Amino acid sequence: MRVRMSAQMYLNENYKNDLSFNVRLNVWTLKIIGSWPRSIDHSWLETGEHILLNILNQGLLAFIMIPTSIFVVLVIQDFDSQLKLTSALSFFIMAFTKYVIMIIREDDIRKCIEYIETDWRNVKYHEDRKIMLDNASFARKLIIICAAFMYGGIIFYYIVLPFAEGKIVEEGGNLTYRRLVYPVPQFILDVRYSPVNEIVYTMQILSGFVAHNITVATCGLAALLAMHACGQLQVLMSWLEKLVDGREDEDNNLDQRLASVVEQHVRVINFIALTEDLLHEISLIEMVGCTLNICCLGYYTIIDWDPKQPITGLTYIILLTSVTFNIFIFCYIGEILAEQTVKVGEKSYMIDWHRMPGKKGLVVPLMISISHSNTKITAGNLIDLSISSFGDVIKTSVTYLNMLRTFAT
Repeated sequence: MRVRMSAQMYLNENYKNDLSFNVRLNVWTLKIIGSWPRSIDHSWLETGEHILLNILNQGLLAFIMIPTSIFVVLVIQDFDSQLKLTSALSFFIMAFTKYVIMIIREDDIRKCIEYIETDWRNVKYHEDRKIMLDNASFARKLIIICAAFMYGGIIFYYIVLPFAEGKIVEEGGNLTYRRLVYPVPQFILDVRYSPVNEIVYTMQILSGFVAHNITVATCGLAALLAMHACGQLQVLMSWLEKLVDGREDEDNNLDQRLASVVEQHVRVINFIALTEDLLHEISLIEMVGCTLNICCLGYYTIIDWDPKQPITGLTYIILLTSVTFNIFIFCYIGEILAEQTVKVGEKSYMIDWHRMPGKKGLVVPLMISISHSNTKITAGNLIDLSISSFGDVIKTSVTYLNMLRTFAT
């Protein structure tokens, strides 16, 4: 008994550090765009900072979307240029839509974080803490990889590629300026002259950072919630293994252990349901948007590849890889979560439930039944996020790519 209580006190004293380790990267990515949920008793200063960040980031996204949309509709005449700009613009439209959803869903994000904080606070055993830390570490790795690809895309698309293309010379050499990443209609603002050209170019880099950071933030949020749910399901399975005989350092009875297992199972199912409700809109945007982006990026990787000047092709490859990996993360964590849910049912069946006295073993078939129910993350309640869905995205993108090549030629 003394050993168990000392372990309990140690873990309770360190839960804030564990929680910080779990959510630190999410705090960084979400706070930058003003999407990290405010505390319930937030001050006016916190509210003002939150509103200011929302206005600033939405303004930066609009700085790209509005003039570029006008340029596509009124200025560009050829189909190929329209397609290239429209596909690039779709990434900003996706980011803006996901951003608005996260702002609207602030209360739901807060509830999820409160769930996670409570779970860390209520850790009972060293092995449970290790399971949760392993899943938190895996979620952090997914976020880091996603961020590396996305921020790498910013460097190549917004900095390396414009500098590699060089400056444009007009009016007999009297006017020299750098080509912008996203063109601006001349009747709105003539960006050929300094310092307007440099200011607009810098603003576009900031806008690109916001859009890519939103993608990292949503992907990171999905990884955080899904992997925490997986950790809690693994903790539940650990409890199931010791349900019948108990632990050596425990003095609670079967009824108490059974109540803890059922309570944990219900809590995890509720958390998964809340996660699904929060992510199904964002997941649908990712599935549809990434399908089109993979198609267009693959198309321009093929037609713009030049062995003598590989920067353009390399840039498209990096962007293609980042978009592909982003949708892969959504599908992969959905697959893992579905597998862990089914494993709970399998573990429930494999324990010595027949040794439980009376009718107490009847709770096991109920857990098996619930484990096989619809506790998955979906895209808009239409598509289950799984490796199979990722394969469908790639197949659909390749199909559209072939259609686009046929149409363009």
